[in-house]
Amino acid sequence: MSAPEDAPAADVSDDDLDTITGPLEALLLMATEPMGTGELAQAIDVPRPVVWAALERLQRFYDETGRGFELREVGAGWRYYTRAEHHELIAAWVLEGQHARLSQAALETLAVVAYLQPISRSRVSGIRGVNVDGVMRTLVTRELIEEAGPSEETGAMLFRTTNLFLERLGYTSVDDLPPLAPHLPEASALEAELAGLAEQVAPEASGGEDGAMSEQASENAEIPTAGQARDWADAQAAEHDRADEAGQRADDVPEDEVLDRLSDPR
Repeated sequence: MSAPEDAPAADVSDDDLDTITGPLEALLLMATEPMGTGELAQAIDVPRPVVWAALERLQRFYDETGRGFELREVGAGWRYYTRAEHHELIAAWVLEGQHARLSQAALETLAVVAYLQPISRSRVSGIRGVNVDGVMRTLVTRELIEEAGPSEETGAMLFRTTNLFLERLGYTSVDDLPPLAPHLPEASALEAELAGLAEQVAPEASGGEDGAMSEQASENAEIPTAGQARDWADAQAAEHDRADEAGQRADDVPEDEVLDRLSDPR
């Protein structure tokens, strides 16, 4: 099997690497987005394996010397990032007196897309329980999510996260996202919350014998499981899809003036 195109060359000398590390640092410092190995190699006119070896050398050097920044390979290229241990300091300095760029609703919607992608707008609405059309448009405008093509089953447009999303988080792929399990409630707590919601939407019991029967039925009602909750969300999403499809068909019906003109023999 042949070595990867970007694999470091075995005969690269330290002098060769010393010659190009300075230009590489200059290019990466001025970059506004990750730069690929091929782009860097073309800029300084050296083979890609030599550039790769120099980048790995710089990466090790920053780690060993404990610099406040690090060189990471993310998305489609390389870029400088501040180290995670300085997160609180930087966040306090950047966000002091400023508002978060994304609202809580946008962050929640972005999280749903990130973990369940590709996913339709209607299914996101079903999961969050609110209309997300405006929030989804905002995320698309900010290039954090993008269209991923229509669903083979429903025809609804699906959405996924972008390379910019990965770049902002400092990840190489969505597989690097932290697991959700440690942040989920216990099954018993989730069932209790769902039971409380069911009681809120249940009709109020009327007086007399009918009221007693209704109260007894409420006490014996089965607490929905997490799987039933997901089925309900899917059903809500399907209902949104049907409503969107019906609206599109209604838009295709010609107006009365057009119908009159078509039916007039003159």
